[in-house]
Amino acid sequence: MTALDRPTNALLDPSLILRPAAWTDLEGVAQLILDVCTHDGDATVAVTPEELAREWKNEGFTLETNAWVVEASNGQIVGYEEFNNRHAHAKYDGDGYVHPEFMGRGIGTAMLRAMDERAREEMKLAEPDLRVYIRNGMSIGDTISREMHEAEGYQPIRFSWRMEINLTEAPPAPVWPKDVELRPFVLADHNQAVFEAHEEAFSDHWGHTPGTFANWQNRMTNREAFDPSLWFIAWDGDQIAGYSLCRYRMGIGWVGSLGVRRPWRKHGLGMALLLHSFGEFHKRGMNTVGLGVDASNPTGATRLYQKAGMKIAAEYVIYEKEYRPGRDIEEEV
Repeated sequence: MTALDRPTNALLDPSLILRPAAWTDLEGVAQLILDVCTHDGDATVAVTPEELAREWKNEGFTLETNAWVVEASNGQIVGYEEFNNRHAHAKYDGDGYVHPEFMGRGIGTAMLRAMDERAREEMKLAEPDLRVYIRNGMSIGDTISREMHEAEGYQPIRFSWRMEINLTEAPPAPVWPKDVELRPFVLADHNQAVFEAHEEAFSDHWGHTPGTFANWQNRMTNREAFDPSLWFIAWDGDQIAGYSLCRYRMGIGWVGSLGVRRPWRKHGLGMALLLHSFGEFHKRGMNTVGLGVDASNPTGATRLYQKAGMKIAAEYVIYEKEYRPGRDIEEEV
């Protein structure tokens, strides 16, 4: 008996059905995510159909077993949940959405329970001494989702911010540390090196586990809208010292990843990269620039962004459900 046969569908209004996601659902799911994010007051965190398709193509993600939709009688997709095995069959992420006009009809709980059974199957592949857990994030003001997660055994553990700046004038010119210079990013020559620099720079960030170059390419550079002129790489000789990987996202400029490798920290490079990114967006006529950050970032990123004039535009809370205590893989990478 599968998760879709058991109490999951029994929780739903008879006009709704929970089923595995299919590629034909792509446009409907993307629209649902946009509707939910807009309703929650932060449409910038929604995804386009192209971005969602890339996520579904990630290495190790199987759409038919790792994602679910709830479909209304008219064919509208009103619920979506996905499950991701982030590392070692022990660290999982969920991501779910319920259309605001269909709240209170059992959709969220049914999807969480389908994902719960999927997680319990996946954990059979984990090393027996590993701690196994799943995390799911949501808007801090989404009290319905928060209460639903708590009822299903989740606890709030961390907060994150979307920060934003509205440039009414050109930002100050960046001041680069001695011997550090920007060079044009050349995809064929530099992509692997930037990936490795990113893995090192983020290795001490909360929740980081090693990624693969294949997923990096799928997520970062194999996109129609990829613009290498918005990737700003700071070099010290033949070493990458830091980087700011920018793009446009849902109508604003977006600093997707900003990192400084350890030997070059505390010399102003992070601020220089941020101000340069702001300046480039301003030159291109985009005066609103945003980014996402862990509210308790250990490298001082939140202070850096606030010093640069960014404000908190939205706040999110991350919930966790532990399936099994044990050796924490995040503390070993």
